[in-house]
Amino acid sequence: QVQLVEFGGGLVQPGGSLTLSCAVSGNIFFVYDMGWYRQAPGKERESVASISEAGGTSYEDSVKGRFTISRDNRKRTMNLQMDSLKPEDTAVYYCNADVAVGYGLGHKNYWGQGTQVTVSS
Repeated sequence: QVQLVEFGGGLVQPGGSLTLSCAVSGNIFFVYDMGWYRQAPGKERESVASISEAGGTSYEDSVKGRFTISRDNRKRTMNLQMDSLKPEDTAVYYCNADVAVGYGLGHKNYWGQGTQVTVSS
């Protein structure tokens, strides 16, 4: 069984910073692409940033230059450094990963339970 657990959400003032972390645990052979998604009230879940196993990154336009995604393949963790936060960044943030549980078994997509980020004065 594979589990993704997020850490680091909370309340922050506009212009502030917050770091989210995601830890992947369980019966894991390899972790492929990882990413952060968010869902604000009344809106659909959207991709925020993604990172490949080789470290290639991509970002949603509204967070470019403000958010930085990173990962530690040995520790099977992923971070999202969020700077210059805006009220419109308020959402539940979800960790996502493609994980293989064994050699030759392909990979499945997994989600964390989500962590709330609120940007407000």
